[in-house]
Amino acid sequence: MPKSLISIKDFTKDEILHVLEVAKEFEAAREQNFLQGKVIACLFFEPSTRTRLSFEAAIDRLGAKVIGFADNKNTSQSKGETLEDTIKIISNYVDMIVMRHPMEGAAAIAASVSPVPVVNAGDGANQHPTQTLLDMYTILQTQGKLDDLTINMVGDLRYGRTVHSLSQAMSNFRSKFIFTAPEELKMPSKYLRQLDEKGIPYSETESLEEHLNDCDILYMTRVQQERFPSKEDYDRVKDTYELTASMLGGVKPNMKILHPLPRITEIATDVDSTPYAYYFQQAGNGMYVRMAVISYLLGYR
Repeated sequence: MPKSLISIKDFTKDEILHVLEVAKEFEAAREQNFLQGKVIACLFFEPSTRTRLSFEAAIDRLGAKVIGFADNKNTSQSKGETLEDTIKIISNYVDMIVMRHPMEGAAAIAASVSPVPVVNAGDGANQHPTQTLLDMYTILQTQGKLDDLTINMVGDLRYGRTVHSLSQAMSNFRSKFIFTAPEELKMPSKYLRQLDEKGIPYSETESLEEHLNDCDILYMTRVQQERFPSKEDYDRVKDTYELTASMLGGVKPNMKILHPLPRITEIATDVDSTPYAYYFQQAGNGMYVRMAVISYLLGYR
């Protein structure tokens, strides 16, 4: 089977560093054409703006063509076709499949039946490995290093696939973690156990203010309504945190605020003009990193 990227754990530390270095090269010269003649399918069974468009822009800048869909309502899945059959059919037409799906584990199922590489663009509350790589690229860009940083993850840590992947990846670089979440949205125990097994230090708190001045990266997340079993459960925690500019007076000079976006109410707009806000630049980095991932999985080293 070809190498796919389903979980961030599919890449070794050296592979991660290689992808980040290639992304830097693409940022310096983003017009490439060495994938001319390739066709890549972008299959988005769940809504997306940044991820889908940055993948399509990456594919275009590499010289390849895109086919696919942004809504599965007009596909044969709406007629009852299984995911496995859909992937088997589409893989006949393309050199790679990029897929987002609301079901946890869907990307692994796709990879198990696909003769071409599969890139997980998000599967439910599970993993989002290319988001992790662009987060790491942004951390390296803003901090000048990946090692020995303190990362404060805030908000929906239970359903937030971005924080699950990022905690796994950054544990390779001796990070210290602060997990800030209400009881209902705490980081799942399986990810905490992985940190324990590696001897990675972390603390948990429900207070946003408690550790604002202690971290190098403040990683904000939205409370994801689409993951909750009921609207009542969502309404109870949706407005737990709101970061405002007035709260940033004592933060470290190097501290940067990241967010996988979209934001709702968790970051006030007055934060945008502070020197700590970096989430829009972070989103822009997605194209370069996804160019690097696509190139690597298609054999270009």
